Amino acid sequence: MTDVNGIPNDIVWDLSDLFAGPDDPLIEHVIADAVLRAKRFEQDYKGKIDSPRLTAKLLGDAIREYEAIAQAAAKPAAYASLRHAADTSDPARGALLQRMMEKGTQVSLAMLFFDLELAAAADSVIGPLLEDPYVKPYRHYIENERRSREFLLSEAEERILEETANTGSRAFRRLFEEIVSRTTFRVGEDDLSQSQTLALLYSPDRERRREGAAALSAGLGEQVNTVAYIFNTLLQDKAVKDRLRRYDYPEQSRHLSNELDRETVEIVVNACTSNFSVVNRYYSLKRQILGVSELTHFDRYAPLFASEDNVTWDQAREIVLEAFGEFSSEMRAAASEFFEKRWIDAAPRKGKRGGAFCSYVTPDLHPFILQSYLGRGKDVTTLAHELGHGVHSSVSRGQSYLNFHGTLPMAELASTFGEMLVFDKLQKSASLKERLALYADKIEGSFATIFRQAAMFRFEQAIHKHRREHGELTVEDFGNYWQTNIQAMFGDSVILGEEHKSWWSYVNHFVASPFYVYAYSVGELLVLSLYRKYKNEGPGFAVKYFDLLRAGGSLSPQQLMDKVGVDLHDPQFWADGIKILDDEVSQFEAILTECGREGGLVVPGG
Repeated sequence: MTDVNGIPNDIVWDLSDLFAGPDDPLIEHVIADAVLRAKRFEQDYKGKIDSPRLTAKLLGDAIREYEAIAQAAAKPAAYASLRHAADTSDPARGALLQRMMEKGTQVSLAMLFFDLELAAAADSVIGPLLEDPYVKPYRHYIENERRSREFLLSEAEERILEETANTGSRAFRRLFEEIVSRTTFRVGEDDLSQSQTLALLYSPDRERRREGAAALSAGLGEQVNTVAYIFNTLLQDKAVKDRLRRYDYPEQSRHLSNELDRETVEIVVNACTSNFSVVNRYYSLKRQILGVSELTHFDRYAPLFASEDNVTWDQAREIVLEAFGEFSSEMRAAASEFFEKRWIDAAPRKGKRGGAFCSYVTPDLHPFILQSYLGRGKDVTTLAHELGHGVHSSVSRGQSYLNFHGTLPMAELASTFGEMLVFDKLQKSASLKERLALYADKIEGSFATIFRQAAMFRFEQAIHKHRREHGELTVEDFGNYWQTNIQAMFGDSVILGEEHKSWWSYVNHFVASPFYVYAYSVGELLVLSLYRKYKNEGPGFAVKYFDLLRAGGSLSPQQLMDKVGVDLHDPQFWADGIKILDDEVSQFEAILTECGREGGLVVPGG
């Protein structure tokens, strides 16, 4: 069922491929069996991995059993997490999530020795085994685990950290998610969800945008002291763990998990922050197009034209599938499954987690997508983004569980590529005025993905530094760091009002995955260059692209990029990505000039 605007109130996912329901006895059976297998695994292999007598057969058998147990335990956890994301207001869903986390800890504790011994084993023992055909499929996983060895603690210490996480950091993350997801925002006579309120910032009616921004700030303001306490607690929790693990700086663990060195990340972030003038240039022009004396925080995403049509769910599905299909029939087929088999939850509702995500689950099953579809052009882009993730996870299911998940930047590459395909398709058949609006949406989306995420990375660096050097941050401290870093992106082209100072407090990534945000900057800049390669090389590029996707997490980011001829350490490569975005702004200016010549729009200064 859809409402009169084509909003999909009945597009909810079918989780029965995981379990029949929350009372399915198979849930308890699967997790109990995983706990028993994990304990047997410990009995069978403990003390035998970090040993001069380690053989390829023993290591290969151990890693396959470890992988099988981890994959089995992931399913109840994924089911509980997906149900909770769909409705965080239901206490029963929260209770199931907590129970599965606690059971998962039992599995983790029993198998904890394996990664520690794998990391500690002598190079002279492990090195030759990596070439053995029985072990070689797991070479990347093993090498990556061993890169972390200098940051691992003793088994007793690791057990304490794992045992206490469910009542520590994980509990605070869940609390944050439930607080933010349950908060409603009063607009007129209506109490709206976060997604519905944020959607008002895209309204062609400036007063409606102003109302939405005020409601968002008011709703966040009611919770901001509690959220600030959660942030402070998690910042200190990370500081303590980083100190115990001997990390040199707060984002080091994220770089390690992303398999990127600090220098490469700084090259990317500096390429973004040193080119904020591109953002200023575009928004200065947009202010003139909209005919306002100044652009504010609630004007950033204002459509250029008031006649923006609503896009129904059925239309969005066809737009995305056709765009994917023009690139690759395999891509369309993989994306089609999400609609046909009900792997998407798109119905907006109160209590539903804000934002959007694709959960990869396990390679022997399939992924699931969550978003709140509200009929805007942005929602079509979000659908394309998450289906990009979905296609990536679907086609990489040929990998085993330990080789399934790629790093965050590589995951964002696939999602952003999906967005590019949709943009390219739409602008080909658009009128001049429609192309102008499309370019505006595309540019603003790229700014949000590249420049804003870089600014948010700097915000995170600032708050972690403050917490470690000066103690707890006040709400005012958080707001000041937020305003300073986000305002730097806009220069004097957009004025972020006082209301905007609390908007840091709903960003899930800061809590759930510290320093995740730069993965978006890396992924989008990669895609800008890869998409240009696709346009230059033609249909043959799809073969390389799917070869990259199918590899999943079995290779490092640089090994994956070798497949398409990219050197991640080359500063010029990243500068070229920024240049492509700069060219898009120039293209926007050219279309605007052409609109002025045809009399369809008054060109600023023309």
